[in-house]
This record gives sequence, structure tokens and C-alpha cells, in this order.
Amino acid sequence: MKKVLLPEKGENVNYYRANLHCHSTISDGSKTPEQLKADYKAHGYSILSITDHEAFITHNDMTDDNFLMLNGYELGVDSDDGRVCHICLVSLDKDNDTQVCYHRSEYIGGNPAKHRSEIHFDETKPDFVREYTPECINEMIKTGVENNFFVTYNHPVWSLESYPDYMQFEGMHAMEIMNYASIVAGWDDDNGHCYEDMLRGGKRLFCIGADDNHNRVPDTNPKCGSYGGYIMIAAPSLTYEDVAKALKNGDFYAAYGDYVRNAPEIYSLEYEDGVVRIKTSDARLISYMPDNRANKCVNAPVGEAVNEAEFKVHEKTNWFRIVVTDDLGYKAYTNAYFIDELEAED
Repeated sequence: MKKVLLPEKGENVNYYRANLHCHSTISDGSKTPEQLKADYKAHGYSILSITDHEAFITHNDMTDDNFLMLNGYELGVDSDDGRVCHICLVSLDKDNDTQVCYHRSEYIGGNPAKHRSEIHFDETKPDFVREYTPECINEMIKTGVENNFFVTYNHPVWSLESYPDYMQFEGMHAMEIMNYASIVAGWDDDNGHCYEDMLRGGKRLFCIGADDNHNRVPDTNPKCGSYGGYIMIAAPSLTYEDVAKALKNGDFYAAYGDYVRNAPEIYSLEYEDGVVRIKTSDARLISYMPDNRANKCVNAPVGEAVNEAEFKVHEKTNWFRIVVTDDLGYKAYTNAYFIDELEAED
């Protein structure tokens, strides 16, 4: 049975470029929400979620026919030794404006405190007290998921978190396989190894690319944290409902480019009778990565490109993912796909 994992662009599907991690002047960013929308739109994006620290403020009024604002925010927990855990919560319901895991007096300082009157929360609930423990962080993730947020685990390297830390976190929808602002600041936040740690540890989650931009330098500066980390979302239309459904279903792939050059593109991905087929833009390398040593890759000769590949799935494979790399080293990353789900009857 053929399973279309990433469909070709056509009459009933389009691909929309999206950044799900972004900061404005509402928290510690240097651009207003309006400036961010204008700049991302000018760079070919269709979707932006402004995830300001500790402040869930909706931006539905900024959505138009050609640009969708997804509502979200970022929560953080600090340890005593410098480690932090940051998660983004992106609402899957455009009408939701209630911040969860809220505390009436702690955690919200600086610019977010100036916007406290704009934050809505459930006044019948007690203050949510945070501790840097797996139990507390997992409760935050669980609360986000139960309240219909798409929850992402962010920049593990910048957070100084390692295997013993992130393997204790459960229930998030996705992790940042790359965080562009961290990378241009010198951090090794190209996190394929962290993603595979989680997959090998039994977690089933997606991966996203994200900017985490604060725009403290001009867009023309190589240290600009914008326009390099994103996801390409396959959806029938640019509506909140269709995009939210695509996020929840994993109908997207992650991408790593830079502030002036896009990542390679994935045009289609299919699975049929134990064979994976992928079509891409010009690539230097298409790498098939399963949970065993049956890795395979298609390499382009020097000065040439590859645009498609076919991989036979080993019988003992539990999951696989694919990474497409162009001649500049930029990447497109598929989500992990699990064989038991692909072989299940619809």
C-alpha cells in the first residue's frame, strides 16, 4: 500500500514556509510584531508564530489572505548550574487566548511585565511554580498538550542540556533539530544526534527548524538570526485550521539555510511495499537514516546534483528519517517515520 508522507505540490496542497520560534519587542526582541510580519513576508514566508517569553499574546488581527499568524509563547525553567529548559507552545486553536502554566508574580519581567494586562489566564487556577526537574517540565509539556498547544523542545545545546536531561522529558510534539540563532552565534545546535537519541529512546516526535530570532543586528549581518531555520508545511490552504491540522499530523519537513539562501527542498516522499522514494531540489547528498546500520545514501558526482533516490527498508527497521544536503551544506530534514504506523491499515 502506498503511503504519501510528503505530497507533491498541486491543486489540493501547497507548501508554506513557517518560523515557529520568534521574539518581538513584547519580550526581548528588537522588532515589533508588525515589523516581523513585514520582513518575514518579504523573505518568502507565509506563516509566523511570535513566541515571546512568558507572554501569550495573540496576533490574529495581523493575519491576511497571504500571511498567517500562529499564536504562541515560550516558557523557560532555570537550574542552579546554568542549564535551562525552554519550550514553545503554539496554539492549535486560533480562538484560544489563555496562557497556561502562569504565575501572577514570578518569571515575567522586563518587557513582558509591561504587557501583563494583555495576558489572559485562568484565574481559578493557582500559580504554577516551576522547578528544574523532569516532573515539573513534563507537567508543563502535558499541560500545554492538554490545552491544545503544539509543544516544541528548544535548542538543547544552547540550553546546556545533554542526554541525561532531555531523555527525561516526555510528551512534546517536536524538538528543534536546528536553531538558527544559536548556530550563527557559535553554538552547535544542529541537533540530529539529539533527535536520534530521543527516537532510539522510544520517543515518537517530530523535528522542526526554527530561527529563535531576536533581531539585535541588521538583517544584512551574517549574525542575523532570521530566515535560516524553518519548516515547510504541506496544507490545502493557508487557514489556521488547515495549518494546525498539518502540524499535528506531521505534514511538514524541517529546513536549515541562512539569512539569504534557502535550504534544499523536498518535493515528495512516498513509502510503498518497503521502499522509500524521495524527490528533491538539487542536492549533493540524500541520506537515508534508519534505527539500525542499514544506512544508505545517494551522492552526486563533483559539479553535479541528485534530485531523487529510492531506498529499500531493511526488514528489522523500526523507523527511518531522511536528510537532504545541498552543495553549501544546508539541509532539509524529514520527520522520523515509524514502520508499524506505515504498515497499519487506514
